[in-house]
Parts: sequence; structure tokens; C-alpha cells
Amino acid sequence: MTRIVAFTGAGISAESGIPTFRGKGGLWEKFKPEELATPEAFMRNPELVWRWYDERRQMIKKAKPNEGHLILAKIEEEADYFVLITQNVDGLHFEAGNRNVLELHGNIWRVRCLSCGQRYYLYETPLKEIPPRCQFCGGLLRPDVVWFGEMLDPDILDRAFRESELADVFIVVGTSAVVYPAAYLPVVAKEHGAFLIEVNPEETPISEIADVVIREKAGTGMKRVYEILRERGDI
Repeated sequence: MTRIVAFTGAGISAESGIPTFRGKGGLWEKFKPEELATPEAFMRNPELVWRWYDERRQMIKKAKPNEGHLILAKIEEEADYFVLITQNVDGLHFEAGNRNVLELHGNIWRVRCLSCGQRYYLYETPLKEIPPRCQFCGGLLRPDVVWFGEMLDPDILDRAFRESELADVFIVVGTSAVVYPAAYLPVVAKEHGAFLIEVNPEETPISEIADVVIREKAGTGMKRVYEILRERGDI
């Protein structure tokens, strides 16, 4: 049995029309992260933060999975064992058909109540009320995503590292590989003997340790990855 693990970042969703954070024209060129994506920013001005997230949710709702997403779903369908680890919060991997997904940074469609702690999916967009209130207790809701200065969910992170250690093939798609601890995942996989494939139009810290580097956008690059996995007999 071949254990295939994929690790995706904002680059895979860029072809669906969702801007990346750090690339040219990315979100952090237009906004300062500390003004919108920290617990302090939210407590200071929850309405401002929610207006930004409401705009992002509306943009994501119009987006559709691209070829890169769809090929990853196809690989999961054909592989003996497949896990997808993502830094993305847009939910497009699920929409494409992937099921075994670890969301490191949460999900933009999920909310968490600061009063009662309930988590649930809220697909309403645009929001009728900003900031939205909890359907259970009326408390203030926040996006259930990981902000700057917050810890990743330790259970999800532990599983991500465990899957990386056990991977036979590790595919890195559309991530800058500069956000830690997630950026360690490909390194851990390589150190434990995985065949490492990178798909990214730009060089990253992973490029020098990868067995195969595909300098393409996610859609085109994932077609080549699929061919490689077929040639190797991994799927």
C-alpha cells in the first residue's frame, strides 16, 4: 500500500480566483494582518473584521474548484491511502470531492461562539447581521479560523505530522513553505523517506530538497503529478 499525502496552500486556490496572501497582489499587500487577522483586532473592532470576512466569504462562494482541486480528489479516489493537509480555509477541497482532509487553519464557513463555545457552519452570505450572533445563546461569533498569534489545533497538527512521517509520497502544491510549523511537514516527510514532489511556479525553501519540482501553476502541475503517480504505480 502506498501512502500518499498532499499539502496545499493558497496557490492552489488562486486559479479559482481567490487571491493568495503573500504573492504579488496578495491580500497582505492591501491590508495589514494585525489590523484584521488577530484576536486583538477582532476584540477592538469585530464589525470591521467581520465586514472583511463577509467580503471574502462572498468571493469564495462564487469560486469553483479548479483542475488542481479536481485532480487531488481523483487521486484520493484512486489511491489505496490518501490524506490531504491544507492551509486553506475556503473549503474548495471538500467541494471538489476530497473527504480525508486536515484543515490546519480552520474553515471560513465555520463560526465559533465566544460565549458558549459552540462551533457550527454558517453559509449565509452576505451576512444579514454584522457581527453575527450565536444561534444558541446570542453571543458574539468569530470566524473559526486560526489568526496570527493563535496556536493551531494540536490534535490536527499532531495528525498532520504523523501522516507526514508515514508518507511514501508527499505532494506540496501552491504553498510558500514559510509559515511554521506547517512548513516543516514536507521536511519531515523527506527525512522519513518520502518521494517529495513540489508544484509551484516560484522557488520555495522546499525546492532544494524535492525529488521532482514542477514549475507550473496548480492545475497544469497536478496533471503532471497524476502522470508521475501512474508511472510509479502509486495509483
